[in-house]
Amino acid sequence: SPWLSSSFILILIFLNTNPVSAHCSTDQTSLLLRINAELVYDATSSAKLANWGNENLHDFCSWPGVKCLNRRITELDLSSDYISGGFNSSSTIFCLKHLQKLNLGYNYFHSTAIPSRLGHLTTLTYLNLSNAGFVGQVPIQISRLNQLVTLDLSTFSYLGNPSLSLQNPDLGSLVQNLTRLSALYLDGVDLSSAATTWCSMLSSSLPNLTVLSLSDCNLLGSDDTTDSVGKLQYLSLLRLNNNNLSSMDPRAFAKLSNLATLCLSSCELKGTFPEDVFQIKTLQILDLSDNPYLQGNLPQFFGNYSLQTLALRNTNFSGTLPESVGELKMLSHLDLAECNFHGLIPTQLQNLENLVHIDLSSNRFNGRVQMFSSLVKLRALFLPNNQLTGSIAVANWTEFRQLENLDIRNNSLSGGIPASLFGMPSLRKLLLSHNMFESLENVDLNVSSSILDTLDLSSNRLQGTCPTFIFKLPGIKILTLSFNDFSQALDLSFIQQLRNLSSLDLSFNNLLVEEAKEVDFSLFPLLSTLKLASCKLKKFPDFLKYQSRLTYLDLSGNEIHGEIPKWIWDISALSHLNLSYNSLEDFENRSLTASLNVLDLASNLLHGELPSLPASASYMDFSRNNFSSKLPAEIGKYLSVTLFFSLASNLFKGTIPASICNAIYLQVLDLSNNSFKGHLPPCLVNMSQTLGILNLRKNRFKGHISDSFKADCMLRTFDLSWNLIRGELPKSLANCKALEVLDLGNNRIDDTFPCWLKNVSTLRVLILRSNMFHGSIGCPDTTRTWRTLQIVDLACNNFTGTLSSDFLSSWKGMMTSNNDAESTHDHLKFKVLELGQLYYQDTVTVTFKGIQMEMIKILTVFSSMDFSRNQLSGKIPDVVGDFTSLLVLNFSHNTFSGHIPASLGNLVQLESLDLSRNQLTGNIPNQLANLGFLSVLDLSYNRLEGEIPRGGQLDTFVNSSYIGNKALCGAPLSNTNKCIMMPPSKKREAPTSNSGGIDWQLILIEIGFVAGSAASLASVVFWEKGKTWHDKQTDMLLPHILHWLGLSHLIHDRIRPERRTRRI
Repeated sequence: SPWLSSSFILILIFLNTNPVSAHCSTDQTSLLLRINAELVYDATSSAKLANWGNENLHDFCSWPGVKCLNRRITELDLSSDYISGGFNSSSTIFCLKHLQKLNLGYNYFHSTAIPSRLGHLTTLTYLNLSNAGFVGQVPIQISRLNQLVTLDLSTFSYLGNPSLSLQNPDLGSLVQNLTRLSALYLDGVDLSSAATTWCSMLSSSLPNLTVLSLSDCNLLGSDDTTDSVGKLQYLSLLRLNNNNLSSMDPRAFAKLSNLATLCLSSCELKGTFPEDVFQIKTLQILDLSDNPYLQGNLPQFFGNYSLQTLALRNTNFSGTLPESVGELKMLSHLDLAECNFHGLIPTQLQNLENLVHIDLSSNRFNGRVQMFSSLVKLRALFLPNNQLTGSIAVANWTEFRQLENLDIRNNSLSGGIPASLFGMPSLRKLLLSHNMFESLENVDLNVSSSILDTLDLSSNRLQGTCPTFIFKLPGIKILTLSFNDFSQALDLSFIQQLRNLSSLDLSFNNLLVEEAKEVDFSLFPLLSTLKLASCKLKKFPDFLKYQSRLTYLDLSGNEIHGEIPKWIWDISALSHLNLSYNSLEDFENRSLTASLNVLDLASNLLHGELPSLPASASYMDFSRNNFSSKLPAEIGKYLSVTLFFSLASNLFKGTIPASICNAIYLQVLDLSNNSFKGHLPPCLVNMSQTLGILNLRKNRFKGHISDSFKADCMLRTFDLSWNLIRGELPKSLANCKALEVLDLGNNRIDDTFPCWLKNVSTLRVLILRSNMFHGSIGCPDTTRTWRTLQIVDLACNNFTGTLSSDFLSSWKGMMTSNNDAESTHDHLKFKVLELGQLYYQDTVTVTFKGIQMEMIKILTVFSSMDFSRNQLSGKIPDVVGDFTSLLVLNFSHNTFSGHIPASLGNLVQLESLDLSRNQLTGNIPNQLANLGFLSVLDLSYNRLEGEIPRGGQLDTFVNSSYIGNKALCGAPLSNTNKCIMMPPSKKREAPTSNSGGIDWQLILIEIGFVAGSAASLASVVFWEKGKTWHDKQTDMLLPHILHWLGLSHLIHDRIRPERRTRRI
């Protein structure tokens, strides 16, 4: 019927009517007021919505954020207006039918989905919803906005998880209809569904794209990316930071000839970056930073370049900085930090008058610091961690009127620090540490107008009195003068004048820091950090009682004695306390501050029981004191978050409580040098999944080592030396793939050589001395190598057999010498806190130059091999001469035979060589004269013969180096014991009388010899001085007698026979 037809039409109209349009008005003012009422915002912070309807703004088109055309709202910009809600599918914003630009970026729509109704604003040419808190899938309805020229949906990536995504539909579905789009910003949006095809999707749908920003989008480089990126030929901006483009060929970017901005930081790029990109005339910004595997060189720059920013930080770019860099007249930001550049810094940089920021940190630039006084716009100059030399006093630093940051730390700069540095009017941070500066110009400088807030002069050679103006800098916040040679008495009352001071470090000078006198401590600034290590303090400074904000306090290495005061535990903010290396004896209160994170009380005179431990501490060191109690049974509950715990070198006794295994985060446990006894808790071995250091040396532990090291063992150091451990080595120790130090010396372990440790390629130190190891030193599998092994001590065991050349040749770590300045001072250490500077240093006992020494630092260049006091036999393999990094070689007290290998002359680093008490034969090889560092040589008690070689260090050794070799001759043996060559043998003439006659000449000689011997013997036996006379006369006469008989004779120094003792 007609009525039913009409009703059906009305229903269809109703169902297809936009619910928003039902309440839309044509009155633009009322629409805006309704929008204002719907949106939730902070009226006190809003600069736009809060002023809509203001009585002074009657025209809605003049309201903040609103623009009109023909009295119709065409632009709505509510960005950064502290909006937190009210934008959804029913929003009145969708009533603005003529809207062309909508910007809601940088607001706080907490976890709100983007309304799908946006697809109805079909007149939009600009849509910006960036960083406004939107989450979830980007609605496909946005693809209907085919008039869009700019689309910005960028979002912050929280904890690496994008808050917006384009999964289903994906990127291709979104852009397929947006053919007019020229600028697309999707930074932080998860595009992983199009990870490898994103570039072909864009190049096929958006051929006119000029701006593309897709940072943090989970994109991957691929062959498709390499082939497609060149098709986006109109791009002027390409930003792909923080994606994984490792499979992409970086040469593809050279095809983008219209680029003005190219940002590819943190993209895992590899290979060589094309020089052609640097030559793009329109390029203004090039950022390739944080691609450590990306290589390249800077090309020669010629012509009128537009480049303003060049950032190559943390890449593998190398070579020199070309002089033609001076042609980049527009350059304002130059960041080449952490690359591999070397050579001089070109003076042509001073032609770049627009430079604002220079960072050449952490390269290998050398020469003098170039002065760039013409760079009047320069605000930051960073040159640390290079090889710069010379003086900085030649420049007039006051020319740098706008310089705010000057950092030239960690170079080799010398001479004086000019006072003009402190006259730069804009300077805020001055960092000169770790150089060789010798003086600080001491003038009466007026610094009342200085705005310097950070000054670091630490680790130089500054001497004398620190200028008084340093302690008058009105804006100083951080003052660091440590590790110099300032020598003066310094009253702490100067702190009172520095009203902004928050951090002070005067440590390790020659200062006599004295208590502030006659001052009001409540007027002192509230410090956060105070370091007064080695400042000759006699007591705790009283002003500390008022430092309620102090978080870091270091008073180590002073002369403070007596009790640790109670008030120090009342500083509630204190998290780092170092009182080590004083003479503290006790605690006024044994309940320590609960907030402490780091507590170091090492090397004092503290005694009695261990105090109650702070439950939140991650680092606790009570080593080298006189604590003498047993450990609390429940100690584990106080170590629930502890990473480092040391009780080394005390008098603790008893057993280790099993509760210690509740310390599940422990990385370092050092209980060495105490009197602990009993069996090791088996759970300690299970803790190797977190423990990096387990040091129990020099106690009285007994029993076996549990064979339960887990597959994910993390141990770096395992030291059980000087205990009473029995049994065999646990084979599961091979699971500790990161093991560097294994010291089980001086126990009662009965086993064979641990060939199964060859799987641990990281091993540096292997000490098994003074046990009951037996069998041969060798392994059937010689393919695996110890590439880093540097100390091997197998002395004082029962090893037998010969040494295998093939086996020794697999010890690659001893075959390379590393003597550069840096490695010479480097030592094994275990970093406890990745973000801090707390380290554990390994200690081992070695026999060096015949003396047993405890090395508190294991230098990475120290290499030794000690096989002494075993039952090894056979020849010393020639391959030992390949161990060119060896400093100590000891094969003494074995039964080695054969010749001393001439290849030992290749051990040019060797300082100690002991081959004594073997059965070595033949001559001493002349090549030993090549050992220029040799200071200990012992070849005694062998069967060596011939003349002792001369030259080099061999000329410095005395008789005892050669004693017990009957056939050796020459210096350093006594002057009368010269090597006498045997004359040609002569046939004795037949006697003139008949053969049966009496040889009266011989009889007379024999009678004279017997009589002389009797007289001589009497003088020796009954006359003490006669012994000396007899020895001297015999030494003079005997060579002549034997020469007459056609014989030779060697005289050895007379020394008392050594008592053969077990050296450990």
